[in-house]
Amino acid sequence: MTGVGSRRAARTIRGDSAGGTSDRVAPEHPWNQASTGFIIAATMPFISGKQAFLQILRQEGVSVMFGNPGTTELPLMDGLAREPGIRYVLALQEAPAIAMTDGYAQASGGLGAVNVHVSPGLGNAMGMLYDAYKAGSPLLVTAGQHDQCFTVTEPILWSDLPPVARPYVKWSTEAHRLEDLPRIVRRAVKTALAHPTGPVFLSLPVDVLNAERDIDLGASTRVAPRLVGDRAAIDEAARRLVRAERPLLVAGDAVAQSDALAELIELAELLGASVVSEGVASTCNFPFSHPLCGGTFPRLAPPIRAFLMRYDLLCSIGADLFTLSLPSDVEPMPHGLDVIHIDVDPWEIGKNYAAAVGIQGDPKATLPELCEAVRRHSGKTGPPQAAKRREAAVAANAAERADLEQNARKSANLAPMAPLALVHAVAQATPAGATIVDETISSGAGVRTFFKCEDAKSFFGLRGGGIGWGLPAAIGVKLALPQRPVVGLIGDGSAMYTCQGLWTAAHDSVPVVFVIFNNASYRILKQRTLGLKGFSAEDDVYVGMDLDKPLIDHVGLAKSFGVPGERIEKVAEVGPAMGRALASGGPYLIDARIDPHFK
Repeated sequence: MTGVGSRRAARTIRGDSAGGTSDRVAPEHPWNQASTGFIIAATMPFISGKQAFLQILRQEGVSVMFGNPGTTELPLMDGLAREPGIRYVLALQEAPAIAMTDGYAQASGGLGAVNVHVSPGLGNAMGMLYDAYKAGSPLLVTAGQHDQCFTVTEPILWSDLPPVARPYVKWSTEAHRLEDLPRIVRRAVKTALAHPTGPVFLSLPVDVLNAERDIDLGASTRVAPRLVGDRAAIDEAARRLVRAERPLLVAGDAVAQSDALAELIELAELLGASVVSEGVASTCNFPFSHPLCGGTFPRLAPPIRAFLMRYDLLCSIGADLFTLSLPSDVEPMPHGLDVIHIDVDPWEIGKNYAAAVGIQGDPKATLPELCEAVRRHSGKTGPPQAAKRREAAVAANAAERADLEQNARKSANLAPMAPLALVHAVAQATPAGATIVDETISSGAGVRTFFKCEDAKSFFGLRGGGIGWGLPAAIGVKLALPQRPVVGLIGDGSAMYTCQGLWTAAHDSVPVVFVIFNNASYRILKQRTLGLKGFSAEDDVYVGMDLDKPLIDHVGLAKSFGVPGERIEKVAEVGPAMGRALASGGPYLIDARIDPHFK
């Protein structure tokens, strides 16, 4: 079974007499568990801490745990030997373990469980934990801790673990007694899955896991996810949207995470307004091929400002305003632009730019109310100017798509390949219904144009910016979505951070197609260094940014981990290579050599 809840939805769990679990969905009120009688509260005579922890995880819906074990995790691993309801997925290092769990949690819509090894293991995990934190992924991260009778001596590998994790989690604590373990684990799961969702951390001392007591395992709690925005504020937002001559809708990850794509489509079509994705979106928060899809915000202030000057109202639905890549003397938000900001997290509303109307609400629950209010103030078909506006937006978006496709076709005969031509060719060879995991960094132009991602499970991208996420995340996504083809688009520099994930893909027979965008460099760093107009630009010398002498043999590396693959250098080779990869039935790596030009 996959997860129990998501950032916008929840499941209920019922235990059977043998201690197993089965899932039941309560579609109208998934949080109303007490009234439906699904939850168990069992007292288990003389149960060990390791057994109690694993049985609680099963009751909370966990069926997969990722991790990399060490000596302080041995009680947990011993418990897993007699817990067939939880599949343990071994990673060879903690960074890929966390990223796999992140991908799994996002794709499953539920809790991701991962265990790391004491202080150095948690340290190894922090970069990918940051990405999960920024994406709002509901993770239960645990680490083994030394026996408490021993910690006063400050043994090898020991440190106070909760403060280490605290910057990138919603809650961080250590269990000191077996009697407290059920309450702590239940609280942690509830916290991870409550809005705004995110990771939590538990330190599990060896003595707590080995102890035996007669304890109550407790029961699950879920916080109702469907928060409807204040109706007076919704009415005011509708008035402003109807009055606006040039409204723009900005879609954030909260749309996909609440499964509100259909509701956002309704609002966009009602207003005749283009929808642009937030600059660092990690989901498909609006169908890429919809005629009103206007692409993605840039991540630099001057082009953002130039783009926004076309509009007189910005309505953000779960989007951040704005996550930028570099500082600028130019403010991205034009003076006087009306802002409506809807989000589940009140911290984000008006964080950087004042909102004329700020609404805390879940998109799935709030957008229907907003659509109804727009109709109330304008008519059943929306504002009178909506039809003309819709026609103009559709034409402009279609023209931009056509130009991008033409540019891709023009460069199709170049060798090494132009990144845009590679993206276009991979998209053409990818079957319908596939899920794309994107960490192309500087080579991803066209990804959100050429791939036909249509639903909330069709696309996942790097949100936090800590590279190395994409390769292992694609493995977690595939484990959560076994029926969908999964294609990972990974920069060559990113792949080297977590290449150990390839072993897990081979060991667990996880059929992901990894396409390595190989320019043998950290191209984005060269671009930014060139922009400094300093010594590097004058001398054409870029220190520490080339991945050559020797070139990395990605195909040979993959084969050493048990993953077959091939190298390609021409666009004409992309389709056949993708065909072989998809037909292989297992993990497969395509090393695609692309033009390293950055000027």
